[in-house]
Amino acid sequence: MIVAIAVPTAVYVIWWATLIVAVVIVLPLAWYLLHRAFAAARQIERYAAKTLEAGVGVAGNTANIAALKETIGVATGILGTASAIEEHSGVIEGALASRAGGD
Repeated sequence: MIVAIAVPTAVYVIWWATLIVAVVIVLPLAWYLLHRAFAAARQIERYAAKTLEAGVGVAGNTANIAALKETIGVATGILGTASAIEEHSGVIEGALASRAGGD
């Protein structure tokens, strides 16, 4: 035996009003917000790619800093050697000048 329950008309009105509100307001709003979130995610992805490219460029341009430090070390050694050569050439010049003046 099936018992039929009388459903008030107000329930049907509330049900249809809820469906209409969902279809007319909630679904378009959800679509709009999801579209904005997707567009923002694509922009973030593009910016991240540009940032990666710039980071690789910075890394490539700063890779020579280690070589520059090594060059500074070698230049310091060359400066010491040049100073010693200048000192010895002064001694040689003095010795040659004394010999030339003594002849």
